[in-house]
Amino acid sequence: MKTLIKIIASGFFTGYSPVASGTVGSLVGVLIYLSLLIYPAAYLLVVAALFIIGFLVCGRAEKIFGEKDSRKIVIDEIASMCLVYLFIKPTWLMVGAGFVLFRIFDIIKPPPARKTEDLPGSAGVMLDDIIAAVYTIACIFVIGYFLKYY
Repeated sequence: MKTLIKIIASGFFTGYSPVASGTVGSLVGVLIYLSLLIYPAAYLLVVAALFIIGFLVCGRAEKIFGEKDSRKIVIDEIASMCLVYLFIKPTWLMVGAGFVLFRIFDIIKPPPARKTEDLPGSAGVMLDDIIAAVYTIACIFVIGYFLKYY
């Protein structure tokens, strides 16, 4: 069971990247989006499954890795990056902007994201990334409005 939790939480070991594991995990989210772009119902199911699974395994993965929100845990980035793409127009500009903005918000953790990291277990791992996704979605809508995408 520990091995399965490690595989899932680390995004099939992408979280073991020696540099920028969160960015690598976010790129997995981009690939999932691009792979399922023409199957919106399937994409919605995958996003929902990623969040459910993420909340089920992240707290356990912290115990296995022996550290709070280990950099090896990237399912939170994968799921939240996918969440961003539920709300964007599928153009290369918006896909790129969504990725860059999400990484910025995930790294700087504007309020209340940083505070959620103090929560125990899976909530502490997942919620800061969900907040980063919400900030990203808001910015994408503003960008899209001014570029007349929406």
